[in-house]
Amino acid sequence: MAEETNAATGGAADAARGAADAAQGPGMPQLDFSTYANQIFWLLVTLVVLYFVLSRIALPRIAAILAERKGTITNDLAAAEDLKAKAAEAEEAYNKALADARAEAHKIIADAKAEIQADLDEATEKADAEIAAKAAESEKRIEEIRASAMESVKEVARDTAQEVVSALGFKADEKAVTDAVDKRLKG
Repeated sequence: MAEETNAATGGAADAARGAADAAQGPGMPQLDFSTYANQIFWLLVTLVVLYFVLSRIALPRIAAILAERKGTITNDLAAAEDLKAKAAEAEEAYNKALADARAEAHKIIADAKAEIQADLDEATEKADAEIAAKAAESEKRIEEIRASAMESVKEVARDTAQEVVSALGFKADEKAVTDAVDKRLKG
C-alpha cells in the first residue's frame, strides 16, 4: 500500500509538472526570440518618453534651481564684498577720526600749555615788578633810616663832643663842634 501511495503521489506530481510546462511555454519570455521586436519597441517608447520627461520637465527645473543658487551665491559674494569695502571705509574713517582727535587733543594741550606759560610769565613779571617796587621802597626806607640814623649819630656825636669838651673845662663853639664831627664822619 505504501508503494501504491508513492506511485499515485509520484504520478500526480509528474502530471502537474507537465501541465505547468505546457502552460509556460519554452522558458523565460524575455529570452524568447519571437517577442524581441515587441520588447525593443516598448523599450524605445519608454526611453523616448523618459527622455522627453527629463529634458522638458525635470532637467529645466534642476537647471533653474542651479542657476538660482548660482545667482544667490554670486549676489551674496557681491554683497559680502560691498560690506567688506564698507567695513574697510568705516575703519579708515574711524582711524582718520581718531588721528584727528589725537591731533586736536595735542593742539588743545599745546594751546593750554602756551596759555598757562603766558599767564605764568605775566604773573612772574607782575611779581618781579612788585618785588622791585617793594625793594625800591625798602631801599628808600633804608636810606631814610640810614640818613635819620646818621643825623641821630651826628646829633649824638655833637652832643657828646660838646659834653666832653665841657667836661674837660673848655667852652665849645657849636659850629666848630659840628664841623669837626662832619669832618670825622666823612673820613
